Amino acid sequence: MTDPRRPDQPPASASPGQQQSPGPATATKAPAPGAAKPLSPALDKTFKIGLVLKGLDGVLEVIGGILLLFLTPAAIQHLVRVLTAHELSEDPHDLIARYLLHTTAHLHHGTTLFGAIYLLSHGIAKIVLVALVLKDKLWAYPWLIGLLLAFIAYQLYEITAVHFSVGLTLLTVFDALLVWLTWREYRAKRAHQHHARAAAVAAPSPGGHRPARPQPGRRT
Repeated sequence: MTDPRRPDQPPASASPGQQQSPGPATATKAPAPGAAKPLSPALDKTFKIGLVLKGLDGVLEVIGGILLLFLTPAAIQHLVRVLTAHELSEDPHDLIARYLLHTTAHLHHGTTLFGAIYLLSHGIAKIVLVALVLKDKLWAYPWLIGLLLAFIAYQLYEITAVHFSVGLTLLTVFDALLVWLTWREYRAKRAHQHHARAAAVAAPSPGGHRPARPQPGRRT
């Protein structure tokens, strides 16, 4: 016996004593254990400031690489002597100025070419990856983490096996902090993207009903 109600008639409401159980669409899902939480506003600001500083570091490396390409070792030594003359006149034992003079005194064409290639490649990689991460390109996050880890490994080798440097140690700590922040931000954004895709798949059609499947044996 068929139901006399019209197909477009809304279903009868439940009686006051009955409670309707929430359907699958209205049930809230608990967050998965171990799911990454978004960065706090303070950490998010720190993360972005760190990215900007790393990008500026890349810009300085590109400028240094260009200078090494077009300046001869003699011109670099003369430029360093001019830049450090005032500082050495006030403090003849200034560590940074003496280190720069000592380094440039042993330059030759091979070392300047290697230095130019090193600075240009690293600087361009930093600028590109930082720009992509700031644009929320999710695939760029692991590449930036890998690049920073490579820098950390090289810097640790320089600190422990070649020559200890306070500045290089501080730079290594900064890079390690940036790796941690990038990883947390990447996990949070990836989880949010997966949840958004799952919600889009589970959402009903604009008409409010899912398309009916054709029954076997019947022509559509």
